[in-house]
Amino acid sequence: MIVDLPDTTVSKIARSLVSVREEGGAVALGRVLTLIIVTADGLQEEAIEAANDASREHPMRVIVLIADPTGEPKLDAQIRVGGDAGASEVIVLRAHGPAAASQEGLITGLLLPDAPVVAWWPDHPPVSPSTSEVGRVAQRRITDASTPPFAKTRLSQLGATYAPGDTDLAWTRLTRWREQLAAVLDQPPYEPVTAVEVVGAGSSPSTGLIAAWLRLKLDVPVSWRSADPDEWEHGIQFVRLTRPSGDILLQRSNDIDATLTQPGQPSHDIVLPRRTLRECLAEELRRLDPDVLYGRVITEGWELLGPPTTTES
Repeated sequence: MIVDLPDTTVSKIARSLVSVREEGGAVALGRVLTLIIVTADGLQEEAIEAANDASREHPMRVIVLIADPTGEPKLDAQIRVGGDAGASEVIVLRAHGPAAASQEGLITGLLLPDAPVVAWWPDHPPVSPSTSEVGRVAQRRITDASTPPFAKTRLSQLGATYAPGDTDLAWTRLTRWREQLAAVLDQPPYEPVTAVEVVGAGSSPSTGLIAAWLRLKLDVPVSWRSADPDEWEHGIQFVRLTRPSGDILLQRSNDIDATLTQPGQPSHDIVLPRRTLRECLAEELRRLDPDVLYGRVITEGWELLGPPTTTES
């Protein structure tokens, strides 16, 4: 069910939400959190779809905030429940002109009582998420360094403004890579790693993050660079771990498969699919406490890592 509320107020939206819920037979009980999505007009549907899919694991209220500081003061809203909202209820707010000036005021009256709040910027995050209007009311704050604005200094900015509760989907996309590499090092011959090489696409902030993670956890020199765009266009291409007996190489073959090469063993083809937006969002919603490891990687690990070996990043 979709209900449009043109030229409305927050109090009218709250009353309409109760009426729609009662009419449709849905209840707010069981909603475990409020997810606030701050995005731009025209970019919201992909984020809403990912949130709807994730809501089947985490029933929640989703508030989508689209603020346009231009034009006459006006607040339009849309309420989606039932089949149009997965296991959540979605409230889309379009604020124009002076009505968009206070983002915190727009969402405060729509938050679920006594439920955690998670803020997500699928694109164009604030410089400091934790001190932004929406970020101040959220326990967790999710950004995505792989989306606009694209900048070579993006990871440095994330580290400079990091506060407990911050995380980034470029880090979440590394979960399977980190699991594979940790599993390899848990097997004989248990030799120390003496050097690391990481190569990925110039558009992939995950390349820098996994290099910073390896630098932090292994405490060895890590070189990282961007592959030629003609050679590799997206994500991490390979990670090489050097040990006295030889190199361990984990190299992606395509969007689904990778090859693991180790000294004295035949090469293994492993399944390493690229993670979807829904998977990454659902993983981040499983924990509402600060991701301490991410915090250390984006601050300590990033400072230890040093610049890439090329001018691209």
